[in-house]
Amino acid sequence: MRIATKFFAAASIAAVALFAGSVSAQEKIVIGTEGAYPPFNSLEADGTLTGFDIDIAKALCEQMKVECEFVTNDWDGIIPALQAKKFDAIIASMSITPERLEQVDFSKKYYNTPPAIAVPKDSNITEATPEALAGKALGAQGSTTHSNYAEKHMSESDLKLYPTADEYKLDLENGRIDAVIDDIVVLSEWVKSDAGACCKVLGALPVDEEINGQGAGIAVRKGETDLADRFTNAIAAIRENGTYKEINDQYFDFDVYGGE
Repeated sequence: MRIATKFFAAASIAAVALFAGSVSAQEKIVIGTEGAYPPFNSLEADGTLTGFDIDIAKALCEQMKVECEFVTNDWDGIIPALQAKKFDAIIASMSITPERLEQVDFSKKYYNTPPAIAVPKDSNITEATPEALAGKALGAQGSTTHSNYAEKHMSESDLKLYPTADEYKLDLENGRIDAVIDDIVVLSEWVKSDAGACCKVLGALPVDEEINGQGAGIAVRKGETDLADRFTNAIAAIRENGTYKEINDQYFDFDVYGGE
């Protein structure tokens, strides 16, 4: 009887320790982001992460009452890194698409904006249409919804893929390509800056929901729907309490969330 009691006590302590460890693990969430997609996420020279994604992530963590740690990762390997448990969630302007839903689970969206085309200011391309871009060198960041969009809708263009948005911007500025495709906010903010003074946004493109998805969401490992739901609830809460608008207005003069 004494042995059984000791065994039960030891088992109880072990169970409590295991539960405590589980709770502790939930108190810190490691977030993966790219750090090369301004104004949504950018890695500054001093190593600081800035941008809309980062500020939204911090607000969500505060709402969820958890500590968040950020890790940067190259875009083309960010889903494999999540699956390998390098981090717990991706907050990096990742669109919720059918293809990605086969690999990861998502929260509901936290913003939604359409793709667009940018060209040099002196370009003879006058329309953001497949016909106008036929035969033209079109740049895009690889492994993105925008490169997928170009492959499907601009098949007559000479599509050139880049590891980061900064690299296609440099080639457009230097005349090595004729146009680029990306999120309209990314391109609009770039052409307003000194770095993007070369260029202009030609126009937005029609959304292809199969490719562009349902907006940008927070990706988690497949099956971790509880964590995805916690992020979804936190998004709704910061929309309701005004925190989202405060962050939004620091970056944009419109509601980047998009329609309901």
